[in-house]
Amino acid sequence: MALTAKLPRSKKCRNKSCGKTFVPARQFQQACSVPCALEIAAKQREQKEARANKAERNSLREARERIKTRAEHMKEAQAAVNAYVRLRDANDPCISCDRPATWGGQWHASHFRAVGSNPGWRFNLQNIHRACSICNAWLSGNIGSYRPRLIAKIGLDRVEMLESESPPRKFDIEYLKRIKKIFRAKTRRLAKRRGDSVTHYEEAA
Repeated sequence: MALTAKLPRSKKCRNKSCGKTFVPARQFQQACSVPCALEIAAKQREQKEARANKAERNSLREARERIKTRAEHMKEAQAAVNAYVRLRDANDPCISCDRPATWGGQWHASHFRAVGSNPGWRFNLQNIHRACSICNAWLSGNIGSYRPRLIAKIGLDRVEMLESESPPRKFDIEYLKRIKKIFRAKTRRLAKRRGDSVTHYEEAA
């Protein structure tokens, strides 16, 4: 009894811009035609190059991370915390004056207790509040007006706690990396809940 040859099954062309059904002439044939095969090959090359470029960028980023100084990590961690504070307080007026939340100038994240003399309060969220650039940059925080508004916002007990001697603290690089990661994530989540743009809050001081 003669055996009947098994006919190849039809398959869909792997070229997404084509998608026609065809009967392959050989095993593992992916395309219905030479032009489709060339297009598939070109896309595969592009994907391979994109993966290689991404790997190279990741490698460069990791190399840059390895040579960053503690001061650079400190700056990035503070920037991440400041961005979160500006977003957290986006609907609040300036902590140091009467400028409303709708003021069109630049907004900063202003420390009530200066970080130079009070390093332990550097990342304490009760010590950082949104302020207009005029109060923060030109009036050194405008502390005389900052204090009563801060008492109204967080209470006298907490303000007096901030006014006490800050705990001694020297932040190591791993801690600073965690701070940056945590607050970038918090900012993204809060921005998503509010339907807002993260970039807007990352640009100011």
